[in-house]
Amino acid sequence: MISIIKHLSLVYIPLLSIASTGYSQDKRTETEPSPPAIVYPRIAGYVGIVHPLASFDKDGTHTNFGTSYTVGMPVGINLWKTGKVGFSFEVVPHIRAENGTSKMSNFLFHPGILFALGNGYTFAGRAAFETSGRYGFTPVLNKVIKKNKHNNYFAALPLPVRFGNDRPSSFAVAFQFGIGF
Repeated sequence: MISIIKHLSLVYIPLLSIASTGYSQDKRTETEPSPPAIVYPRIAGYVGIVHPLASFDKDGTHTNFGTSYTVGMPVGINLWKTGKVGFSFEVVPHIRAENGTSKMSNFLFHPGILFALGNGYTFAGRAAFETSGRYGFTPVLNKVIKKNKHNNYFAALPLPVRFGNDRPSSFAVAFQFGIGF
């Protein structure tokens, strides 16, 4: 299990390092018009895939790649009030595969507030309400990796904190990749 986490860190840490590099200079010629100014409020949507990596509670560390595998498929709409602040509405169905079978194991309602940090980074502070009976909050650091004319690709680091349902409080680490449009 530890070796899987080490292998994942060998993939994700360089990915985040590459994602933190800046964009090249603007290559427009002087005869090309500037892109139109973004008008606010503005609506943007996204879809992705999230892999919980590990969770920690008083009973120890629980990893995702041992006896079972869970994956989430976040879908969201962001309403940007200004270029710096917005609201996000996200839902995440989770699929769990274990013992040769799979099922939808949890559904997460994940509303939050967005703060643009500059250089393609965004912080999302999300409330969390799960059909498993758990609730809490999730700070998320998001980075646009590649920006195109009509979409962008991003990587995110969700850090879920959960309470409730007669289980110990927990903290987790996950990796998310997605496309925004």
